[in-house]
Amino acid sequence: MLNKKSSFLTVLIVACMSLFLAACGGADGAKKTGSDGGKKLVGGTEATFAPFESMNDKGEIVGIDVDVMNAIAAASGFGFELQNVGWEPVFQKITSGELDFGAAGITITDERKQTYDFTDPYYQANLVIVVKEGSPIKSVDDLKDKKVAVQINTTGHKAAQDLLGKSNTNISAYENQPTAMQQVRNGSADAAIGDNAVVFEYMKNNKNTGLKVIEDDKFEKEFYGFMVKKGNKEVLDLLNEGLKKIKENGELEKITGQKLE
Repeated sequence: MLNKKSSFLTVLIVACMSLFLAACGGADGAKKTGSDGGKKLVGGTEATFAPFESMNDKGEIVGIDVDVMNAIAAASGFGFELQNVGWEPVFQKITSGELDFGAAGITITDERKQTYDFTDPYYQANLVIVVKEGSPIKSVDDLKDKKVAVQINTTGHKAAQDLLGKSNTNISAYENQPTAMQQVRNGSADAAIGDNAVVFEYMKNNKNTGLKVIEDDKFEKEFYGFMVKKGNKEVLDLLNEGLKKIKENGELEKITGQKLE
């Protein structure tokens, strides 16, 4: 039979363990439950991809993807947090389960669909070429023996590899699109390949760059989607539900300036 001192210690240990477990459970639950008791998702992005995502003066992530996600969340009744983790970490952290979704101007491709699931498209994009004014480069065909800068593991990167060869040392890949375009400005590259909206936003925000944009119909049309881990049907359905609603009520078109069926 336990004496009073032993009984007190037993109660104290049990209470401490209960508090510890509650604290651990609360940390995990905060990711999935908002302050109102509803579902909360955690997403990742790469916030140097204006106009889709960038950092404002207050250190907040802003842009088209944020606006679309806000509209989707309101339509489907969930909350979300968007973290600026970097381009490649978005993919890695979705694979590991650290993130529920990726919102980073991610093009839906057959190769990516082998590893991830995508929502229905919410934006159509096209690749373009960036060169210095006065450059002899006029089209995709002129890139075959040139130095080309791209953002790593993007469709622009793949397009360069298709044109020049996968292991061609004339291709230089960087963590973000602005850095790739900077290589053209400083003469380290003859051209850069990137998504049209991002390139035009860069040109708008950086005057007197000495750069020009070449559009070529040989680049295939691309579509952006929000990305989730393969088989994560719960999150995918939640995102698609809201996306369908804002397509039907016209809100998506107001945000993106495009009408997608």
